[in-house]
Amino acid sequence: MNTLRNTVQLIGRLGQEPEIITFKDGNKMAKFSMATDDSYKDKAGNKVERAYWHNIVIKGGLVNVVENYVNKGQEIAIEGKLTNRSYETKTGEKRYLTEIMANELLLLGGNK
Repeated sequence: MNTLRNTVQLIGRLGQEPEIITFKDGNKMAKFSMATDDSYKDKAGNKVERAYWHNIVIKGGLVNVVENYVNKGQEIAIEGKLTNRSYETKTGEKRYLTEIMANELLLLGGNK
């Protein structure tokens, strides 16, 4: 059961072009938002669709795949784990952010 702890699998589309960050040591990180869709029927029987947005972070060798093959609107599948971090804005306000640190990525389709 340990393999089930903190595991996230999502299929969705990129909401923006991936941001590639290169560090001084040459390592890279990719960041992008990803939308997953859900739908249900309301009390009147009407279909209601909703999109959920997720912040994705990728490190290591997968960054090269993102940099060369992944674009805004493209459908992908990712697997990773939830991470949380906080930061302070320029005005001193503390903000909290939940991200998915992806360790696997699968290209599913083209752009919409």
